[in-house]
Amino acid sequence: MSFHAAAFIATSLDGFIARTDGSIDWLTSRAEQAGETGYDEFLATVDTVVLGRKTYQLALGFASWPYDGKQVEVLSTTLDPDTDERVLVHRTLDGLVETLDDRGAQRIYVDGGGTIQTFLAAGLLNELTITTAPVLLGTGIPLFGPLPDEVSLTHNATRTLKAGFIQSDYTIPH
Repeated sequence: MSFHAAAFIATSLDGFIARTDGSIDWLTSRAEQAGETGYDEFLATVDTVVLGRKTYQLALGFASWPYDGKQVEVLSTTLDPDTDERVLVHRTLDGLVETLDDRGAQRIYVDGGGTIQTFLAAGLLNELTITTAPVLLGTGIPLFGPLPDEVSLTHNATRTLKAGFIQSDYTIPH
């Protein structure tokens, strides 16, 4: 494995990335209040984006395709591989990793709760940036789930953004 995988994601204070129905209205309605999050600079450093099906389908609803100029891979057992010429669909993590290595992918942006969990569980995630929004959802889709082993993190920095948003950066030593 020659690539470096990083996640950059927002959660509610109680750890949810979306409502139970997948909606992120709680975030999009507040996001501008946070000010500069570093997301655009982060995205500029990656050559490949790896999404899960739900995150891919969420991105289809945005006003414009957010990944122009990036190779986009979708990890899904159900998405039609011919659904969109802008993405390459992979059924298995092994197949995805093989493609990333074969293509010489350098820096990967991993997005979507299930995909981040899969990369974490497989020991493939190197960096984690979490922006915490000042809202409690009470229920929803959690960022983290069961892991085969404890994952130790090295804290790099935490910064306070505007409107009560907090952002923390971690490295995952291997």
